[in-house]
Amino acid sequence: MFPVLAVLAAAVLFGTTGTAQALGPDDSTPWAVGAVRLTIGGAALAILAFSLGARHRRRAAATGSPTPAPRPVLNRRALLLMAATGTCLALYQPLFFLGAERNGVAVSTVIALGSAPVIAGLVEWALTRRIPSGAWLGATALATAGVVLLGAGGAASGGSDPLGLLASLAAGAAFAVQANVQRRLMDAGWDPFTVGGAMGLGGAAWGVVMLLFADLAWLASPDGLAMALWLGLATVGIAYTLFTWGLLRLTAATAATLTLAEPLTATLLGIGVLGERLSTPAMVGLAVLVAGLVLLAVGSRAPRDPAPYAVEG
Repeated sequence: MFPVLAVLAAAVLFGTTGTAQALGPDDSTPWAVGAVRLTIGGAALAILAFSLGARHRRRAAATGSPTPAPRPVLNRRALLLMAATGTCLALYQPLFFLGAERNGVAVSTVIALGSAPVIAGLVEWALTRRIPSGAWLGATALATAGVVLLGAGGAASGGSDPLGLLASLAAGAAFAVQANVQRRLMDAGWDPFTVGGAMGLGGAAWGVVMLLFADLAWLASPDGLAMALWLGLATVGIAYTLFTWGLLRLTAATAATLTLAEPLTATLLGIGVLGERLSTPAMVGLAVLVAGLVLLAVGSRAPRDPAPYAVEG
């Protein structure tokens, strides 16, 4: 029960990201918010993941339970792959927030969510030459149709903003590459906590660089500071740690299904808290995208489908 609650809580926390930014100071920008979230959250994730990973190994040794295989060698290839996860996490931040700013939380979150598994499957297909499953092909068709409907319908006041649409799709692509790189590291023998900690460390390093080019005046206000701490500590540090801990104890199919709580949370908050209104085509598009994600979750029971990763980058 606790692993299920951990993954569910992580998905809900991820789903609050866009709403938290929308409720923040008006003078904040997607770049600045992303930089602050990345710096705080990446550092918190690195500390929590590395600490819990070491504790997990010590406990396994003390209780005499089966211990994980020895860590692989930290060579140049492993370092480059770990750096790539941090870079993708850094790219995701301003792209996601730009999409949310342009098209609203509900639309942008589901576009990023719907496109990420599709792109991740395409990347894995290109790398492994493995033919995708029928469930993946069906989910891809639904996700594509949903994105088209969202792009055509958008908010109730008109169609989606093209730049925001591209930003959300690019955010999904950044996550897709990140997920594939994480999978390759785990296939090479690296444990999830080490992979997550390395991603947080690399993301925090990029966040510090991004801060040099960001206007942080909004951070001095109480609302700005509260938003920064929530986005960094709750939606990155705590959420990713909960997800990793739960994933160690759950099947891939169960975890994939539980992460569907993120788009549901984001959509409910966007409509209920922010007062976003969607046109009929956009509402149909959201439903089609969610249907694609459900199909993908059901199809993840196949032995070699990509293991699910936290859908928020």
